[in-house]
Amino acid sequence: MTHLKPGEKAPNFKTIDEQGKPVSLTDFKGKKLVLYFYPADNTPTCTVEACNLRDNFEALRKAGYHVLGVSPDSATKHQNFIKKHSLPFPLLMDEDHAIIKAYGVWGPKVTFGKAYDGLLRTTFIINEKGIIERVIDKVESKRHTEQILEG
Repeated sequence: MTHLKPGEKAPNFKTIDEQGKPVSLTDFKGKKLVLYFYPADNTPTCTVEACNLRDNFEALRKAGYHVLGVSPDSATKHQNFIKKHSLPFPLLMDEDHAIIKAYGVWGPKVTFGKAYDGLLRTTFIINEKGIIERVIDKVESKRHTEQILEG
């Protein structure tokens, strides 16, 4: 579980998106941001989550949110994921886990009874001043947009 709490300044990051375009937290100053971390492109639960955000993207935009996804996958995997599912938001590169570590979303997991370390599905709602408003650490992929908007 992340060490970051609501009211704290969101850790800055600088990376590129799936197209190689530079992206940093400071690009979103004055804007509301949904920064969501997910384990891997094209896996069942991650696909459901991304498609839920896609299907409700206009509602998120109307509420003033920009959306960025982060996983440790490669640019090619991100590009394929976006194309296959018509995702309307960028996916950020974090192959070295710099953003993942800064946000504290790497840790122990259990899948099918097997324990290992991995990315913990977590979403940060960051306000216009770069302050974390909410942390959603119990993401429900099928209703993730509702979780974001109900806060």
